[in-house]
Amino acid sequence: MTRHLMPALGFIALLTGSSVAAPFCDGAFDSGRVTFGFSIGGKYTEQERNDFDMMELRRMGVDATRVERWNGCIRAFVRKPGGGEEMQFFEPGTYRPVY
Repeated sequence: MTRHLMPALGFIALLTGSSVAAPFCDGAFDSGRVTFGFSIGGKYTEQERNDFDMMELRRMGVDATRVERWNGCIRAFVRKPGGGEEMQFFEPGTYRPVY
């Protein structure tokens, strides 16, 4: 019995191990919209949304050079003090860091 159980547990561990490697935001802050069948103005383009996110991050003191939505999170490329860049992830809507 245990010979059949061990490969199954190993397979499950492989599947769940890779999901921890990248942050995942559930997008809960993006879905808080209420609609009444009409809208004012058009939808934001992807570039406009990225520009807005970068503006908000910079307002909060994050030295972001590029920003995009990735895996439900905001992925920002941030300048490091000694030079170079690193990726940092933030929660959409609140701009809290995701670790």
